Amino acid sequence: MLGWEFPPHSRGGLGTACHGLTKGLSTKNVDVVFVLPKGKRSAESSHINMIFTENLYIENKKLKFHHIDTMLYPYMTSEEYKKEYSKHIRELAQRERDEYAESIYGKDLFEEVERFADKVKVVASFEDFDIIHAHDWMTYKAGVSAKEKSGKPLVVHMHATEFDRTGGNVNQHVYDIERYGMHMADKVIAVSNFTKDKVVHHYGIDPSKIQVVHNGVYFNDNEVKQEFTKNENEKIVLFLGRLTLQKGPDYFLETAKRVLDMMPNVRFVVAGSGDMYGRMIERAADLGIGKNVLFTGHLTGREKDLAYQMADLYVMPSVSEPFGITPLESMKNDTPVLMSKQSGVSEVVRNALKVDFWDIDEMTNKIVSVLKYNSIGDMLRTDGKTEVRALTWDVAAEKCMDVYDEVLRTR
Repeated sequence: MLGWEFPPHSRGGLGTACHGLTKGLSTKNVDVVFVLPKGKRSAESSHINMIFTENLYIENKKLKFHHIDTMLYPYMTSEEYKKEYSKHIRELAQRERDEYAESIYGKDLFEEVERFADKVKVVASFEDFDIIHAHDWMTYKAGVSAKEKSGKPLVVHMHATEFDRTGGNVNQHVYDIERYGMHMADKVIAVSNFTKDKVVHHYGIDPSKIQVVHNGVYFNDNEVKQEFTKNENEKIVLFLGRLTLQKGPDYFLETAKRVLDMMPNVRFVVAGSGDMYGRMIERAADLGIGKNVLFTGHLTGREKDLAYQMADLYVMPSVSEPFGITPLESMKNDTPVLMSKQSGVSEVVRNALKVDFWDIDEMTNKIVSVLKYNSIGDMLRTDGKTEVRALTWDVAAEKCMDVYDEVLRTR
């Protein structure tokens, strides 16, 4: 399995998905060798340590990791890679630069993706496995390299297309890698029918080659919820996700302004980080709602659960969301959900409010209704908790196993 992040070091939903699927597969008696980037060891290490191994345990089953020394990190852009590369060069002693640094890391993001693929080919030459499962574009070339080296079949998993991430203003190089990976794969897994349609329309992939596997969520029934108190007269509305164009945080703030005009005692919590972080803080100030909006930065693990539990409503206003795990996490934590219709998760969840991301008036009406009328929130909370218990990672892992079996049979 090839990914670019794995908890506890995660910046987004891909890490959650990789962890969930791996945990689910572990219950199906599947051995997983997980290969992923792990940044910047080379300044302290020799070339020999560019691939290093560790073992972890999930559900008492050993999971082997191979870490590739690289400067790649999740959701990285070309500009971010240039900054990391320049910073690394500056940190090295002058005598090391010419003979060492430039021969270790690629000079741009796409050269580094190629370098990662070369290192994965090395892993494929000595590991014993039956199938290759590659997640999202940064690992697609690595998946193809492993397939060519081993002769084993390749499944690529599309969690988000370049059209989702950029609102249609695609990076041609990223698009080309996505298209190449899906055409070279034996099978494509899409996280929703919403995503499958985009893959067919924009990338020319045969629909029969694509299998939809919806994401899931995990429950820990032994977990004790933390007690907390909050002002009874204050309501909390939560946004939790990366602050990027794709996630629609700007629509969340515009809606917050409308809600606060009618209900001044509402606090809007924005949990996440991303390239729009500074712009969102400035926009809250421009709208005159800064004192009612709390920016927490990126939350992980228990912090996320507490944020959901404190909220009276979770809102996911995504512009283009291939799936969207956060509504399931919210429902698991007994918090009602308002989600964008432009999301894959809306295909599988019935007990949530839904709205077009651009319809600020309707979003405002639904938020006010939940905050004013407890019966609406209580119904969504109760029915949602029941529904989400059927949407687990074990179910998703079972469907991935079906894909593996089909590919292995046909080959």
